[in-house]
Amino acid sequence: MKKKCIAFLITAAMVFTMAGCQKGGEEESSESNKKYEVALSMDVGSIDDRSFNQGSWEGVQAYAKEHNLTSKYYEPTEKSDDAYTKSLELAVKGGAKIVVCPGYLYEVPVYNMQKKYPDVKFVILDGSPHDGNGNSEIMDNTHSIFYAEEQAGFLAGYAAVMDGNRKLGFMGGIAVPAVIRFGYGFIQGADYAGKQLGLSKGDLEMKYTYVGNFDATPDNMSKAAAWYNEGTDTIFACGGGVGNSVMKAAMFVDKTVIGVDVDQSGESDTVITSAVKNLQKSVYDVLDSFYKGKFEGGVSVVLGSESGNVLLPMKNSKFKTFSQADYDEIYQMIVDGKIQIHKDDVAQDAKGVPTEIVVTELIK
Repeated sequence: MKKKCIAFLITAAMVFTMAGCQKGGEEESSESNKKYEVALSMDVGSIDDRSFNQGSWEGVQAYAKEHNLTSKYYEPTEKSDDAYTKSLELAVKGGAKIVVCPGYLYEVPVYNMQKKYPDVKFVILDGSPHDGNGNSEIMDNTHSIFYAEEQAGFLAGYAAVMDGNRKLGFMGGIAVPAVIRFGYGFIQGADYAGKQLGLSKGDLEMKYTYVGNFDATPDNMSKAAAWYNEGTDTIFACGGGVGNSVMKAAMFVDKTVIGVDVDQSGESDTVITSAVKNLQKSVYDVLDSFYKGKFEGGVSVVLGSESGNVLLPMKNSKFKTFSQADYDEIYQMIVDGKIQIHKDDVAQDAKGVPTEIVVTELIK
């Protein structure tokens, strides 16, 4: 009798389990049949990274919700061309009419996918399609967007000095063009402010380095802590997770941080401002052009101050003396072309960036 009861219980459990699996399978099947016409294929990191992924996704969400469109994000399993390509494949198979691809790591995958799926539109941010062997091509179904990071960096450096900081630091992730432009702009902005204030050569000091990664690590935190202990007032943390390491270091010594890409004021009280790329706006605008039949394929554009796509989020900035009026004045000067801001091709390294006031210490 006992054996029969056990057998009955096992059978019942198997039936219950199979029923549960079948129900889940039906739900999964129903979900897989749903089409998502606006897609984001993520870069490394999380969707709420307070950086490139989040800013881009917010642009997708804003447009999709406003126009009652289905949208979904897809996450690569690892940092590789193959994984990023598979993520794009999933987006296309999921019904995407247009796929937003944040980051230069999509350059090779988009190069191949634009050819494979000519009826699908691809938008690549901070990159341009190439095959990895020096051959580049932007097809009619692809739109490439770059940003004038040197302008955003300039604004951050200018504001930091005008607000009273004299010992600055730039801690970049990897020396890719976008990060270099942020850094070179930061040096130039600080120097321009120094000249306006009548400072002398050497009155402004700049520690400058690339840590070689975009991660939050104890080593990055230690480097930032050492800079702060040596007298650095504020560090422009330009490298994804690197910023989290710098924020933690700043918290212990009551120093400040400048964020990057998106408004990072909510990340830490140590963040006084952020050198922002208006990712949400630029993604929203390109989606709007697509759905209005004005998608501009086959081109690469650079978005800057003239279109409101680089900025400092003054509403959430924590400056002591640098005001909205001060910001508006310098911003308009950049828009009007009254200030020459060099890009990443002005020098081979940070020490080569032309300055009159700032003395840069390149730390390798």
